[in-house]
Parts: sequence; C-alpha cells; structure tokens
Amino acid sequence: MVRIRVLVVDDHRIFAESLAAALAAEPDVDVSAAGSGPAALRCLDRAAADGRRFDVLLADADLGGAPLGVLPSARPAVAVASEHGGDGVVDGISLVSAVRQSQPSLRTVVLAEKDDPRRAALALQAGASGWVAKDCSLSRLLTVIRGVLRDETHLPPALLTGVLRELTAARKHRTESERLVESLTPREREVLRCMVAGLGRKAVAERLFLSPHTVRTHMQNVLGKLGVHSTLAAVALARRAGVGPVDLEAAS
Repeated sequence: MVRIRVLVVDDHRIFAESLAAALAAEPDVDVSAAGSGPAALRCLDRAAADGRRFDVLLADADLGGAPLGVLPSARPAVAVASEHGGDGVVDGISLVSAVRQSQPSLRTVVLAEKDDPRRAALALQAGASGWVAKDCSLSRLLTVIRGVLRDETHLPPALLTGVLRELTAARKHRTESERLVESLTPREREVLRCMVAGLGRKAVAERLFLSPHTVRTHMQNVLGKLGVHSTLAAVALARRAGVGPVDLEAAS
C-alpha cells in the first residue's frame, strides 16, 4: 500500500492534533502536526534529510496572524524558509510560497475559516493546489488530499467565479505593472531592485557607487514613472511585475 505522508500546520494546537488524529485513522495516511510556520519548515527539512519527504501540506490560512495583502516575491519567501532556528511569524500563504520554492513536489492545501476569493487567489498564485473550509467533512478533505496528488486543483464551487475574477484582475495589474517597469532606465531598475530588497538611500548609494543625492534623484524618478507616491507602493508594484530584489549576498 502506498502511504500518503501529510503535515498539518495550525497554530491552534487542539485543532491541529484533532485533525491529525482523524487523518491518522486512515490506513494509507501517515500524519504529523506542527504549530507554526518555522516549525513546519524545520519538520519538512528533517523529513527530506531522512529521505522521507511529506506528500501533502495542510496549512492554516490564518497561521501566525493576518495574511499578507500583497504576495511576497520568491526570494523573501525562500529567506523565511532558510531560518531553521528562528521563531519568526510565517503566515499561511507565505509558507505555501516558501514550500513551493524549497520543495516543489510537495502539494499544499490551505485550510480556511471562511471562503475568501481574494485570499484563495493569492494562495493559488503562491503555489497552493487547494483551498478547503475547516468545517468540511473528513471525507471531503481526504478527497482533496488524494486529488492534489493527481495534480488536481480543488476549490469550493462557490469560490470559483470570485477566484477567476481575482486571477484575471491580478493578471491585468501584472501586465500594467510590467509596462510601467519597462519604462525605467537600466539604472532606475537597479535602484528599484535595491528598494525591493529593503535598502535605504545610503545603502543603495554605497552598493551602486553613487552619491546619495544621485540615488535620491533616481528614486524620485522611479516613483514618478511608476505613478506611485511611496517606496512601499513602488515595491508592491515591482513585485506584481515580477521584479525581484537585488542579490545582497553577492555584494558581501
């Protein structure tokens, strides 16, 4: 019998342990539980190192608090995934994104208190294969678990229209964001990547061997061409356009 290895991640311990116990009653399911994003990542790493990778990750949408309003770029997610010893907060959607980068064969399903088309769309963009209500039946959850292993995508029927609308809108915003980024000069794009990495004006100046005054001018030009009024807005637009942060390690 081929056994399915499942990891349940939820910061409500009673729920996580109860769900794990219910799944473990299935003859073809091996299940473990973790109470936080960092704990889940460490568990996944240990399993991979032992040659016993998990097949499916069930992640609480509200893990660690409120979800991100804008999906982070891949590099910050991987950076979170590499913090094996930390206790930092990793929300459910960021966890999905991190896992997609570190273990692409692992299927992820998001468990949610309520249906939310926007957050479900963010989860799919992050790499989730399914979105399931926490109050669904065990048989429904098992159907989803087995389905995602066949490369199926599972959403509640009531969410389909809303999720498609959100994904269409996101694609439109991405196209517009890409057009705006393309209007930047090569140097302005370098500055934007530094902004995405969280570097301040002085740090950007040191990295690009420019004066702080010149960097300030470049930053003002970036904001103007992108049609935004703050660094945070510029970074959000850059992420939608697929612009990643500058490689900080390369300069160290």
